[in-house]
Amino acid sequence: MEQYLQLCKTILADGAVKDDRTGTGTKSIFGHQLRFDLTKGFPLVTTKKTAMRLITSELLWFIKGDTNVKTLIAERNHIWDEWAFEKWVKSEDYNGPDMNDFGLRAAQEEEFKQILDEQMNIFRKKILSDDDFANKYGDLGPVYGRQWRSWPSTNGQTIDQLKNVIKSIKNNPDSRRHIVTAWNPSEVDQMALPPCHTFFQFYVADGKLSCQLYQRSADVFLGVPFNIASYALLTHLIAKECNLEVGDFVHTLGDAHIYSNHMDQVHEQLSRQPRELPTLTISNDKESIFDLETNDITIEGYDPHPRIKAPIAV
Repeated sequence: MEQYLQLCKTILADGAVKDDRTGTGTKSIFGHQLRFDLTKGFPLVTTKKTAMRLITSELLWFIKGDTNVKTLIAERNHIWDEWAFEKWVKSEDYNGPDMNDFGLRAAQEEEFKQILDEQMNIFRKKILSDDDFANKYGDLGPVYGRQWRSWPSTNGQTIDQLKNVIKSIKNNPDSRRHIVTAWNPSEVDQMALPPCHTFFQFYVADGKLSCQLYQRSADVFLGVPFNIASYALLTHLIAKECNLEVGDFVHTLGDAHIYSNHMDQVHEQLSRQPRELPTLTISNDKESIFDLETNDITIEGYDPHPRIKAPIAV
């Protein structure tokens, strides 16, 4: 994972200081590319522990076209909780403590963080126990799963981009149109978070499937390790569905940034030596990737350095 660590060094050395939507501030560069040969190991960051279970359950959530955090919370995956929680605390139905700027305040005030944790636990329990509440506040709008599996067409129907691209790879492997896009301009304003990983393309050569992702906005410390592993996993899954071997995962970044409150964590990570990459195993018990569950996907030989905690910018 030297490429990833070098990206961190480049941003620290050459990045421009910029404001951002969250009010946190970043150091940022524009336009960077990473390439991972998936035959040489699964690209899961080893300089800090990265939760593959969360990556897997989130990707399967996308693949199944789901957009409600209830499914993820039930699997103890809280990646998307903050965006759904924000929807609730800004509503007329919320009557608890002031949650304005909860992400920044929790990072700066330990007392407030305890209050936030209490309210977040209340929110999660209500999502799991109250279907009406989950439908109203758990749904994130037309985010990734909706666009991948149910893109709204002009004739009132929907387009299953993911199934279409699998069919295209199987029937016309040399096509240059093996593309799935999550960036739908007509629905961006309805999404809890506009897609950061916006567009990906598959490529078949020599019996191997490669994938290139364009990511418009890349949180390099927290997000990018997840994104690398997620799309590497997606490449493995689509290759399996299409009876192909894996090739490369190419990760093209637009605005690649490190948040100002992640600097110490990045320096700590850079002080560590990368370790050997793990290997991926996908169960053969299911007929299709659309039937897979989190436990069907496992990582072997993963020996990372300890986890490094950092606040998420909402």
